[in-house]
Amino acid sequence: MKWFIASDLHGSEFYTKQMITAFERENADKILILGDILYHGPRNDLPKDYAPKSVIEILNKYSDKILCVRGNCDTEVDQMVLNFPIMADYAVICEGNTLIYATHGHIHNCENLPPINKGDILLHGHTHIPACIIKDNYIYINPGSVSIPKENSHHGYLTLYNGLFIWKDLDGNIIKQYSIIGE
Repeated sequence: MKWFIASDLHGSEFYTKQMITAFERENADKILILGDILYHGPRNDLPKDYAPKSVIEILNKYSDKILCVRGNCDTEVDQMVLNFPIMADYAVICEGNTLIYATHGHIHNCENLPPINKGDILLHGHTHIPACIIKDNYIYINPGSVSIPKENSHHGYLTLYNGLFIWKDLDGNIIKQYSIIGE
């Protein structure tokens, strides 16, 4: 299965449309959204074309393909308008012999780990900064942000297919890669 992994859309119609175009171009099976879907949050400026109602409409068309975890800007009222579950603090995905703990990052993160084991992957958004950091007992991976990238990073996403993580900008240009095969 090919995963398309994105985080921190923050209600941007412009970047959500670009994300869906990238998802279709990637021919991925599922979209994993790591939270912060509709609201921009009090610490962020409004993203380009801030239009949560349009983002709802766009994402609901793909509800059968979306797996999502709750971000710090996601609420119960958001769940009322989205046709896919968004309220889980984390999801566990099995990729070969590796478990991936997918979360937003505001609760579970490198300082407060979920029930992770040696060799597992902690996958979260929240910081808006792409990352791949090998820790002593686990690997920390972050796709960055679709709509509000920070620290001069790109508007982008991550794919996972056959144990290979690939970071890309929204135009599909490869930024970096990391393979968990043989880890």
